[in-house]
Amino acid sequence: MISSPQIRLAADIGGTFTDIVLETPRQRLTRKVLTTPRVPENGVMTGLELVLADAGLGFQDVTAFVHGTTLATNAIIERRGARTALIGTDGFRDILEIGTESRFNQYDLMLQKPRPLVPRELRFTVPERMDARGTIQRPLDEQAVRALIPRLEAAAIESVAITFLHAYANPAHEERVRDILAAALPDVTISISSAVCPEVREYERTSTTVANAYVQPLMAGYLGRLREALTARNFTGALYLVTSGGGLTSLETARQFPVRLVESGPAGGAIFAAECAERLKEDRVLSFDMGGTTAKVCLIEDGKPSSSRFFEVDRTARFMKGSGLPLRIPVIEMVEIGAGGGSIAHLDAMKRVVVGPESASSVPGPACYGLGGTRPAVTDADVMLGLIQPEGFAGGSMTLQPDRAAAALKNDVGAPLGLSAEMAAHAVYEIVCENMASAARVHAAERGAAIGEHTMIAFGGAAPLHAARVAEKLGIRRLVIPSNAGVGSAVGFLAAPVSFELVRSFPTCLDDTFDAPGVRALLDGMEASARAMVQDAGQAAALVVRRTGFMRYVGQGHEIVVTLPDGPVRTDELPALRAAFEAEYARQFARVIPNAAVEILNWSVSVFTPTETPPPFAPTPPLHDVTSVRMRHLFDGSTATHVDLPLYDRATMQPGSRVVGPALIVEQETTTYVSAHYDACLDGSGNIILDMKETV
Repeated sequence: MISSPQIRLAADIGGTFTDIVLETPRQRLTRKVLTTPRVPENGVMTGLELVLADAGLGFQDVTAFVHGTTLATNAIIERRGARTALIGTDGFRDILEIGTESRFNQYDLMLQKPRPLVPRELRFTVPERMDARGTIQRPLDEQAVRALIPRLEAAAIESVAITFLHAYANPAHEERVRDILAAALPDVTISISSAVCPEVREYERTSTTVANAYVQPLMAGYLGRLREALTARNFTGALYLVTSGGGLTSLETARQFPVRLVESGPAGGAIFAAECAERLKEDRVLSFDMGGTTAKVCLIEDGKPSSSRFFEVDRTARFMKGSGLPLRIPVIEMVEIGAGGGSIAHLDAMKRVVVGPESASSVPGPACYGLGGTRPAVTDADVMLGLIQPEGFAGGSMTLQPDRAAAALKNDVGAPLGLSAEMAAHAVYEIVCENMASAARVHAAERGAAIGEHTMIAFGGAAPLHAARVAEKLGIRRLVIPSNAGVGSAVGFLAAPVSFELVRSFPTCLDDTFDAPGVRALLDGMEASARAMVQDAGQAAALVVRRTGFMRYVGQGHEIVVTLPDGPVRTDELPALRAAFEAEYARQFARVIPNAAVEILNWSVSVFTPTETPPPFAPTPPLHDVTSVRMRHLFDGSTATHVDLPLYDRATMQPGSRVVGPALIVEQETTTYVSAHYDACLDGSGNIILDMKETV
């Protein structure tokens, strides 16, 4: 966590809204503004100015600004990145299309693989070769490198990715090509795999480096303009970017490795949910984050979200591993689907209602925004059902237009099926909730978790509207809507530690051939590099170092993560390392392989600032019923009738207030729908707790 915080700002750029949080020693203020996709910094600055004006403060008063964004992800998905070239080892031009030679669905004759970020005509090779130990087998042909320069200029290349075979073992050739190109093409950004992803597995390393190169000019330009806009407004505090792994990094590191930012917004949400889980003393939690463009679910066990070193972006098949572009970066593990408030509803060829993944985004937005959108989105369905009050939407920043929502739903969904606009809205609502429940089931099954035994923590502008119905489908009995749920990811940014993780490949067996001096030199160098990255972020606090090994039985295809002991790795510790590996292996697979050789393939060093254990939420006082402020008309699709639901204002409810479902609880950032299967109360810290009724 940022040391000695006083006045801190956080901004999360989503596909539809940009969320802003201001935290001072006395209060927390929030704002929501529409995202400005073409010039994203404009939306950020507008939100920052509004929230600072609310507090009577200026930019010069802010000590730290924490920022997360989905710009890198969206650029990859929408193919709006730089014109990028790939330079590889002679004979390996087509690795992006060959991949791992596997099919994510071997029985699908019409299988569609993701389109490479670099087309074949922009992939080049040069003579050179390293072996897996880093020994030069064929010297680099520098003349061939220089011959590529006019071809790169003629192709108007903006960014270059360099990935040579076994460069993780010896980066000399990649670094030399980088230097030659940088001298000749000073305006072209260059990414080398030995810096971006120095690991074995050529396809994943190449894909990650190409993605970094593809988004680097876009992100560098945006971050530079953001810094200039802040400086022009007299901001002199620290500026941090949120990484996909849930840590904070400096502006310069983000510019160098923008691929690490692809999941920064969702990571903030997972941090927010994990902190809530700790404060609630809940060991098993399902985090449910639904914003304007996507919905994310993440399992949190013992106060920590699941993490991974592998992530896929732009999947062509929603739940199919292997159908996206692989990225090897530290990431919080979650399932993300196109099911947000802006997700567009339509009928497929069989006249089935389908929601997403296409989104109306902020421009033109759902039909009810009145900004030019004519296709129905999830928000239009929520408005039509009566779940959203048109006036004062998004913190009072806009008034919605129900008549436009009705027209869009009737035209695109209702009329072809012979349904009213209300029934069309009910169909959209049910489908999007089922999509999210399916994503949660798949994620839990992959992790071996019993989903019904978890507590759901729901946040994001749209999640409280849908969480109760999703929880019903999953059999979840307890549901929590935290304070500031509508801007949960941005709040989570303020709880993230400054951190940096390095992973390098250095294969060695746990036997007489174990290279202890080589391992010690490797880990010491990695720690020094990681410390430099964290200290560059302006941190003077004591740093925590965590080292792990990616271990496997020799001959197996994949590794499991084992924590390494503190201090230098010595040969006499090998039995303890093997025991730690076999204990984790048995935990995951319920067996070990006696006397089989064990190797460590990759080594990881994480350096981060320590975080304090958050205090528990205040206990819930004795419950008492409260009186609703008014009634609202809600369309009940199960009976095809309108019903009147009591409406409660969260801001006026006191701890211990009890609400019997069905009901609606409104607040500035969102609305919570308490379905007929749940009752709700406000706990001692202002969280809405929904508990399933014994009978309905």
